[in-house]
Amino acid sequence: MTLEPVRNIVIVGGGTAGWMTAAALSKVLERKCAIRLVESDEIGIIGVGEATIPHIGEFNRALEIDEDEFLRATQGTFKLGIEFVNWGAIGDRYIHGFGFVGQATQALPFHHFWLRMAHLGKAAPLEAYSINTAAPRLAKFMRARKDMPGSPVADISHAFHFDAGLYARYLRGYAEQRGVVRTEGKIARVTQREPDGFIEAVVMESGEHITGDFFIDCSGMRGLLIEQTLRAGFDDWSHWLPVNRALAVPCKPAGPLLPMTRSTAHSAGWQWRIPLQHRTGNGHIYCSSFMEQDEATAILLEHLDGEPLADPRPLKFTTGRRKTFWDRNCVAVGLSSGFLEPLESTSIHLINTAISRIISFFPHSGFDAADIAEYNALTHWEYERIRDFLVLHYKATERNDSEFWNYCRTMPIPDTLQRKIDLFRSNGRVFRDGMELFAEPSWLQVMVGQRIMPRAYHPFAELRPEAEVQAYVQHIAQVIAKCVNAMPTQAEFIASHCAAPRQ
Repeated sequence: MTLEPVRNIVIVGGGTAGWMTAAALSKVLERKCAIRLVESDEIGIIGVGEATIPHIGEFNRALEIDEDEFLRATQGTFKLGIEFVNWGAIGDRYIHGFGFVGQATQALPFHHFWLRMAHLGKAAPLEAYSINTAAPRLAKFMRARKDMPGSPVADISHAFHFDAGLYARYLRGYAEQRGVVRTEGKIARVTQREPDGFIEAVVMESGEHITGDFFIDCSGMRGLLIEQTLRAGFDDWSHWLPVNRALAVPCKPAGPLLPMTRSTAHSAGWQWRIPLQHRTGNGHIYCSSFMEQDEATAILLEHLDGEPLADPRPLKFTTGRRKTFWDRNCVAVGLSSGFLEPLESTSIHLINTAISRIISFFPHSGFDAADIAEYNALTHWEYERIRDFLVLHYKATERNDSEFWNYCRTMPIPDTLQRKIDLFRSNGRVFRDGMELFAEPSWLQVMVGQRIMPRAYHPFAELRPEAEVQAYVQHIAQVIAKCVNAMPTQAEFIASHCAAPRQ
C-alpha cells in the first residue's frame, strides 16, 4: 500500500449531496488537495428534501456558517419536530419533537412517572411535557437560551426547513471561494484501470478526461459510479417500507407559520407539508401496488393549504441501500448510497454522516482495505437502525381501512425492531442501541403516539406517593406551558432575525 497522499478529488453530481461534500472537504483540506465537482444543469436534482433534523446545525457550525444568513439565503424556517396525523388510527395526531421529554430524576427517566399517572388517568398527553412539542401547537419558536440553565427554554432543540436548491447554491458559493472547481456537462463514460478496476477518469461528452485519485459519487439514485460502473449491488427493503412513488408540488403559504413538518397518512402512504418563508413544500408518497398515480395526485391536490404553484412532479424509488458504500477508490454519498423515505427527515443527515465518516477515514492514495471495510460496516449499521425506526411508523398502527395498512400492520419486521417493541410494551423500557441516530425520547414519542402503551412501568416509579408523583408531573407541564406562552411566534422571530428578501 502506498502512503502517497490523495491529490485530486472528483465529486460526480451536485445538488445537496455534492455541494455539502465539496463545502466540507474544501473547509478541512484548506486547498491542500484539488477538488473538482462535475454536474449538469440538464440532469437537475430531486430536491424534495427540505426538512432536516438538528444535526444539520452542527454541520453548518463546523463550516462557520452564520445561521441567520443561511436562513435568509435559503428561505428557511425553523423546525421543532414532526406532527404525525392519522398514523396510529384515523383522527390521531401527535408530535415527535426533538430534545428531552419531561425532566429526568436520578433514579428514572421521566416517562415512567408519566406512565404511572397515565395508567391512573391523571396525566396529560405526552407532548405537554416537552417544550419542543408544546410550542409548535401555538406556532411558537425561539432559540435555546443556554444562559437559563434549568429552564425548559434552555432545552429547545431545533432544525430547519429550507429550499434544497437554494441550499446547494449557497454551499456552491462557499466551496468555490475555497478553491473547488465546478465543471458543467454530462459524463459520457467512466474509465477504469487495469487490473484492479479502480476508477481512472470520467469522460465528458465534450471529450475531456477528468482524472482523479478519489471519486465521490453524488449522482443520485442512478449511482453512476458506485452502481453502473462498480456494480456495488443493492439491498431492497421494500417488503418493510413498501412506498415507492412520490408526487411533489409547492403551494402558496397559508395559515400560521408552524415550526414543524407535518406527515399525514392516507390510504396507501402519506403526505408531507413543509412550510418555508416563500412557499409550502408538499408531496404524497405512496405505494403503486395499492394506488394509481391519478388517485394519488387527486389526494395530494385536495389536501393542499394553498394554491399550487406548479404541476405535481412524479418520482420513482426503491427503498434500500447499496451492498457496498465504498468500493475501491469510490464512495457513494446521498441518494447514490441508498434511499430511505423522508418520513423522519433523515436524507440530509445521512449525507452529513457520510461526509464525517469520509473525513475520519480519509485515505492515502493506496486505499487501505481495513479502513474501507470499517466505513462500510458503520454505514450498514446506521442504515439498519434508521430503517427500523421508519418501519415502526408503519407497523405500529390500528388502521384496517385499506389493503395497504392491513399489509403494514401484519407484515413481519426485523428482529432488531421487534425486540425494541416488545421491551417497551412490557414495562416501558427504551434503550438506545449504541450511537444510533434516534435516542430514547424519539422511540418513546412514536410508540406512544402510535398506540403502543406499556402494560406496566419501572417498579421504582411506585416508590413515591401518588400525590407526590402527580404534583411532579403536573408541575413540569405547567412550567412548559408558561414558557411557551411567553415565546414569540415563529413568524415574529423570523421577522426579527432572518427574514429573506421578498421575491
